[in-house]
This record gives sequence, C-alpha cells and structure tokens, in this order.
Amino acid sequence: MTAGFLGAASPAAAQDAPLVCLITKTDTNPFFVKMKEGAQAKADEIGVKLQTYAGKIDGDTESQVAAIESCIAGGAKGILITASDTKAIVPSVQQARDAGILVIALDTSLEPINSADATFATDNFAAGELIGQWAKAQLGDKAAEAKIAFLDLIPAQPSVDVLRDQGFMKGFGIDTKNVAVIGDEDDARIAGHDITNGNEEGGRTAMENLLQKEPGINVVYTINEPAAAGAFEALKAAGRDKDTLIVSIDGGCPGIANVKDGVIGATSMQYPLKMAALGVEAVKAFADSGKKPETTSGLDFTNTGVDLVTDKPVDGVTSMTSEEAAKACWG
Repeated sequence: MTAGFLGAASPAAAQDAPLVCLITKTDTNPFFVKMKEGAQAKADEIGVKLQTYAGKIDGDTESQVAAIESCIAGGAKGILITASDTKAIVPSVQQARDAGILVIALDTSLEPINSADATFATDNFAAGELIGQWAKAQLGDKAAEAKIAFLDLIPAQPSVDVLRDQGFMKGFGIDTKNVAVIGDEDDARIAGHDITNGNEEGGRTAMENLLQKEPGINVVYTINEPAAAGAFEALKAAGRDKDTLIVSIDGGCPGIANVKDGVIGATSMQYPLKMAALGVEAVKAFADSGKKPETTSGLDFTNTGVDLVTDKPVDGVTSMTSEEAAKACWG
C-alpha cells in the first residue's frame, strides 16, 4: 500500500454498495481516530463501503496524493479528505473530480475552497476568535502588555492553521494585516511564531524555542490540544506554568481534562465524529441521486459547530464547563 493505512470495507455493506474513501492527516491524532470511528459507524448504518488512509505525519502530502490515486483506481464514489497541504493537494483532488468522484474536505478547507465539491468543518476562524476573546477578557487591562507565543501547525500554513491563528488575533484585538497569512503582523505583543506539527513533542520544542527568544511570555495560543500539552511541559520546566495562560482548539477528552486541571485555560470544542458522519451521508446521497451538499446559510462551507470550554467564564463570551464538555468530548 502507498498510503498510511487501509481499512477493510464495512462487512454489512452489499457487494455493489458505493465506495467512500476517508483520507486523514495522520492515524494517531485522536481527532482523526474519532473521525474514522464516525465515518465507519455511519457507513455501517447506511450500507456503504469505507476505505481509510492517512499520512505518516502531519504534512505528509505524498501519502495523501497516493491515497487519492488509489481511490480513483478503486472506483470510489466519494473522497473525504483532511488535507495536510491545502494548496499542493488541489491538482490531485481535481483529478478525482474529473473522474466523477465527489470530494468533500473535512475540517480543513482547500485553497481555494471551491477546489472541493464541499467542505464540512468547524468554523475555524470563529474557534480562534473565541479563545482570543476569552484570553483578552481574562487578562483585562494587562492584555495591552501581553507577550504572546503562537504555536502553529506546519510551514505550509494550511487553511485550518491560518484561520485559527488569525481568528485568535482578531478576538484578542491584534491587527492581522493580511488575514490569509501567518506572521506578517507587527503588534509588539507578539513574542513569535513557531511550528508544532500538531503534536505534543512539537509543542514542547516550539515553546522552548520561543521562551529563549522572550522569557516573559504569558499567553500561549496553540493550534491544538496535543501542542498545548507539550507547551505546558516546557512552561513547567521553566517555572512559568503558574502565570501563563494557554488556550487551544480541539475538544478531545484529554484536552478537556487539561481544562479541568488548569493546564489549558480555555479551548474551542469541535465535532469530528459529526463531520465524518455527515460526509459519508453526503456521498451516499450523491451516489443515489447525484445531489451535492449545500453550504450553511451565509457561509461557503457546512458548519459543524464549535463551543468554548472553560471553567473560568468571562462576560460576553458564551461557554460551557469542562464537566459539561466531558459528556461530548472525543478521543
């Protein structure tokens, strides 16, 4: 096999059931594990065959391209993909669409967004904006003198990375300059950006790097909760864990537990199981009738929801507690 992994077809599916491919960034991040579970459960329920692929690490576009080629050759009716590189994958996605395959981006929109037939995702800009608003309110007057570390995803700046990062800035009150680009801002409160590859080790290393540059960091934005966990370990080792706010995005059960324990001040919860289930349903509808998904009113994608989770609520920002979130978390 040329991709990260290949799952067996649903045993309940008939021989002539439509084939759906799910291609995720990795098969280790709990977010994508839950996405796979949601896709498989829905495939079993409605009678479609599911094959699953993943990159070896976040940023492994080569494996995702190979997976698309396998899906085309295998006669897939639909492809659900969380793209590692939202620009580089577009030519391969176009090949699939030219072959009559419905392509739905999950979680991470392609660039441009209409490179896929549809996008089912968290409103990632809103997710970032929520944690930015919360952090600003928590600091109060001290927000004007904050020193903020940005722990982003990968150098390619996929859309999910840009949207969350820039959403946080808007929520915190930072001029984003070009909202489509990370790192062009000139606000003195920005201590720096570093990449994490969306995992704990990367989060720890990125935090160490930025602390060397600016020891006074007191706010940390992270692309996801594994990166936040790594950042906390670096802050703890530096004796800075008690006086630094960490905010993140995901809603995984380990992340929600970290909110309860005070490791993460606030996180924005997203719903990967719902994304994948809706994607499988959409491919089945397309196979049956040729109908393509519709977008959420006022948006250019289908919004699968986002909620702020914190045990330190602030005025003007709706949130749920970690106890409430634990009933809806994943991973």
